[in-house]
Amino acid sequence: MAGGVPVVPADAELLADRIRGLHRPGRRVLVGIIGAPGSGKSTLAAAVQEHLVHGPVPIPTALVPMDGYHLAQHVLDSAGTAEIKGAPQTFDAAGYVALLQRLVSARDHGRQEIVYAPEFRRAIEEPIAGAVPVGPEIEVVVTEGNYLLLDEEPWDQVKPLLTQAWYLDTPEDLRLERLVSRHIAFGRTPELALTRSTTGTDGRNAACVLATRSRADLLLQPI
Repeated sequence: MAGGVPVVPADAELLADRIRGLHRPGRRVLVGIIGAPGSGKSTLAAAVQEHLVHGPVPIPTALVPMDGYHLAQHVLDSAGTAEIKGAPQTFDAAGYVALLQRLVSARDHGRQEIVYAPEFRRAIEEPIAGAVPVGPEIEVVVTEGNYLLLDEEPWDQVKPLLTQAWYLDTPEDLRLERLVSRHIAFGRTPELALTRSTTGTDGRNAACVLATRSRADLLLQPI
């Protein structure tokens, strides 16, 4: 336990088994994986989905990242918030909440509809609408992002919609190493990458995410 929150290994296969334990016929399970920038939450979420879909007891599962609700670059430019891209106010949080509500109600009410979610394409640094179809056969949705546990409107409506919320508690030195490497890979100088990751936008966002850690149902420790 850490501050009253149970701690488990961030093992994708074991986490998939946990989700199987939450599964009930006719109801859709929504599990959120939360972590600061560079924590590895996207990689872990994809691995959990893979184990659910291709494991010994396959369960139709969709991966729906929060990042699809990034505001478009021209909107950020117009609002003067391009320099803080990735901060809570640079997302369509209400749209993300509405998506989760649809994902819950569509299957629980027996409607045979496809819910289309957006995704964020890092190659162009823009969200793409309608890129992730979630059909009525999908029994589990794994969603991941920074702010699923944020206790301010409208983000505070996210957690009640999740079956469980898991915080990926990556050691700070490893998280920063990954984050700096990511920024360098996308063309920033090592100096600028380090600044952004520590005292810049990503550093401030990481502090914001860390403050929500105690609201998780589980803390996941990288293995």
